[in-house]
Amino acid sequence: MKKEQNFKTRIIGGKYKGRVIEIPNISTTRSSKNILKESLFNTLQFDIIDKNFVEVFSGSGSIGLEALSRGAGQCYFIEYNRVAYKVLQQNIKQLDPSRCHHFFGDSFEKFELILDLLKNSKNKTYFYFDPPFSTRDGMDDIYDKTINLIKRIDSKKCEMVMIEHMSKLDMPQNIGELEKVKKKKFGRSSITYYKPKDN
Repeated sequence: MKKEQNFKTRIIGGKYKGRVIEIPNISTTRSSKNILKESLFNTLQFDIIDKNFVEVFSGSGSIGLEALSRGAGQCYFIEYNRVAYKVLQQNIKQLDPSRCHHFFGDSFEKFELILDLLKNSKNKTYFYFDPPFSTRDGMDDIYDKTINLIKRIDSKKCEMVMIEHMSKLDMPQNIGELEKVKKKKFGRSSITYYKPKDN
């Protein structure tokens, strides 16, 4: 049986601009569009330098590795699909493994581990959530579960939370100690941004 070829994408800015990373050719992983990625990092710009960056539901890590290229200090990834996780490991190896921490398993179970690791960090953290779209079987409550995860983030340690989601979904104005500051639409996908209320 012929092995499925992985898709390829490029880092679009920063130290590793132009470097090719792979995205597994499997149904559970989709690449964030370049236009979405560009808009995200135009929003973050230089604020991301030396901050922590967590990519939950990371797939091949294309958002977190873009953050790494643009100067994020330490990057954290969680992925539960074994094929995607292997590709993530390879992508990290090609860039800077010393600044990347990757965890295999269910994001809803592993997230607490990352929050514990971040407790002692002097730098604030950006969190990027890209849960599987709820159109998939068994994913009906995916956004409710994701919102419950976000409620566990200590707002004093948080710089910003970004959620990539279906455009037809309206995200709440407030999640825990965070409030919605912006939403940008890219066809079927949108990104909603949250910041701590005291910022």
